[in-house]
Amino acid sequence: MFILKLLLNILSISVIFGYPQLLNPKLSRNHVNTVFQLSNTPDNGEDLVFDSSENSVVEDDSIRTTDPSEVPADPCESLDENVIREIAGYQTVANRIIQAALSGSFKGRTYNELSYFVDKFGSRVAGSENLENAIDYMLDKMKQDELDNVHGEEVQIPHWVRGEEKATLISPRTKDLSILGLGYTVGTPPEGITAPVLVVTSFSELQQRSKEAKGKIIVFNEAYESYGKTVKYRGSGANEAAKVGALATLIRSVTPFSIDSPHTGMLDYVDKVTHIPSACISIEDAQLLYRLQQRGEKLVMKLVMNDTNLEPKTSRNSIAEITGKEKPDNVVVISGHLDSWDVGQGAMDDGGGAFISAEALALLRFLKLQPRRTLRTILWTSEEFGLIGAQQYVQQHLSELEKFNAVFESDIGTFKPLGLDFAGSSAAGCIVKEVVKLLAPLNATTFRASSDVGSDIGYFIDKGVPGFSLNNANEKYFWFHHSQGDTMTVENADELDMCTAVWAVSSFVIADLSVDLPRH
Repeated sequence: MFILKLLLNILSISVIFGYPQLLNPKLSRNHVNTVFQLSNTPDNGEDLVFDSSENSVVEDDSIRTTDPSEVPADPCESLDENVIREIAGYQTVANRIIQAALSGSFKGRTYNELSYFVDKFGSRVAGSENLENAIDYMLDKMKQDELDNVHGEEVQIPHWVRGEEKATLISPRTKDLSILGLGYTVGTPPEGITAPVLVVTSFSELQQRSKEAKGKIIVFNEAYESYGKTVKYRGSGANEAAKVGALATLIRSVTPFSIDSPHTGMLDYVDKVTHIPSACISIEDAQLLYRLQQRGEKLVMKLVMNDTNLEPKTSRNSIAEITGKEKPDNVVVISGHLDSWDVGQGAMDDGGGAFISAEALALLRFLKLQPRRTLRTILWTSEEFGLIGAQQYVQQHLSELEKFNAVFESDIGTFKPLGLDFAGSSAAGCIVKEVVKLLAPLNATTFRASSDVGSDIGYFIDKGVPGFSLNNANEKYFWFHHSQGDTMTVENADELDMCTAVWAVSSFVIADLSVDLPRH
């Protein structure tokens, strides 16, 4: 007992005098509204106070008890009690939707419908006849689900076609590399390009070695930090290499994981810079080339890419509704994109998002649930080539956007749902926080406020429309993204049911509430 008391005293002294290394580094202590994360103590000896109510870390001179008068007021404390009660009153309806999706008539339906679709059509690249056939299929399906106002709205889209692509290392040994040309890339001459190779790890290294780059094929072996931080190499690598006289670029795939799998995507040529061919290669091949160069080997490669940019074509956004019973001109949108890249099946990106958006409306129609406002599903076209479908939709409906109460988008995976991400006013966020409580049976009650949710719906958010994205356990999303691995094997039937339920419950309640979501 004496030894136990002595150890406890030592631990207490260590907290008081700032020796957290004596404690479990994961240990935290709660005191009033303040959580002390001892493992995050800075090297300069200053303590960090983590305010659990704000989820932020701030430096402070000492660990102290927070004066309640200094804690910022919760803006949601002023939310009308009547609104809170109204939202809570939807729990019975929410439970009914969830039951139908998870164990009732719609159990397994989203998976079955999606798998039939992607097995029938496969990949659906913008500009292809296959995409237009898939759009025809979805319009017919939504009519069969007895949805209202089913139609397509025309969009002018780019038409890029992948041809034969081959990259072969010639020296110091012969090896075929795994490559995928990037969307919009120009091709090589018919005979290809045979040239020395320079491998760099960043744009800054390219600039430092710019005198070596002229007349070479530049390989970017950039480290993966996150998709958002690393995708710049795919988007701008060709531009930066062309500025220093390179003949072509190969980009290490923007992914944290690879089994020799290249991941394609869109590049963004700029005016007044020579357009040079650009493709992605696998992590394994990028690292191999880097190691060989580090050992002093002289690399030579032959690159053949018969990719072509053709004249624009006409496609369609696919639209269906449940017309509002009281405010039919006011709209809540749920959406995903129907096009995909020309590899894999496009099951995850974004077949899952498109189908939970279509199936959520079908489920609500089946349950004979009609909200006050119109609930509209939009399946975007040509998202992968620059959000073309959404951009033109907003342009075409600009005068109507004041009557859009909210817009939802699922385009970051349909794995186990965790809740909703939200972009909008703090007052609207307070309402959404109450709505996600209805998802407790799914254990999907996480609310995250962000200024950046979704991709297509960014055009709506820029105009002040509140935006939602599906928060899901998508840690492995970029393993399969834009690759041959994006197939139905990635999807899970139970998780798709849950995502459909989240989409149906949250969009229905937002569309049926007596109050609009306040804008900024």
